[in-house]
Amino acid sequence: MNLFQKKPTPKEKAKAAQKETKLTVRSNQRQMDRDIRDLDRQEKLLLQQIKARAKTPGVNPQNDAGLKAQAKELVQLRKQREKMYETKAHLSSVGMQATAMASQVTMVTAIGNVSTALSAANGVMDPKRLGQTMAEFAKQNEMAQMKEEMMNDALAEAFDDSDLEEEADDVTSQVLAELGVEMDKKMVGLTAPSKIEGATTAITEEEEALMDALPDLRARLDAL
Repeated sequence: MNLFQKKPTPKEKAKAAQKETKLTVRSNQRQMDRDIRDLDRQEKLLLQQIKARAKTPGVNPQNDAGLKAQAKELVQLRKQREKMYETKAHLSSVGMQATAMASQVTMVTAIGNVSTALSAANGVMDPKRLGQTMAEFAKQNEMAQMKEEMMNDALAEAFDDSDLEEEADDVTSQVLAELGVEMDKKMVGLTAPSKIEGATTAITEEEEALMDALPDLRARLDAL
């Protein structure tokens, strides 16, 4: 016996038994078919003999002992042939049972494998640990969403501050320009705008006016 030979599994044993059973059944069925054909030939021959004896002159078919013996032999032959057919059918049933048993073994093996897998999965997926894992996932997911919202708000505020700074710079430039123009116009006796909001002159034009008025403004300052 080889100690290193792999031990066959139940499924392999069932397949081997099924194969062996089928071979045995087929071999016996072939032999029985040959026996049945032989009985058929014997029946035909016996019928010919019975007919020939019944036609023999001086033979009374009702009381002839030889004719009755041949008739009994014919009956026994036919009964034997019927038993052959029954045995052959039984062998076919045995072959189908072997196939069914092999299928059942395969099914049981598959169910066993599934049961083992489910058992392992149940061992890994402990309800308590699974609940803790899901709770931690929900917590981390909520934190991630909060961080994303905070980042979006911060980005929005940053862009808003940028716009605000730009607007503030524009207003400051406008105020400084208007103050410069107002100072210049007061010095030259012109009327300055009463409201900042009402100014419609472009910043570039105001700057040009301021640059034009600077020489006169400097002369006045030097005279003080």
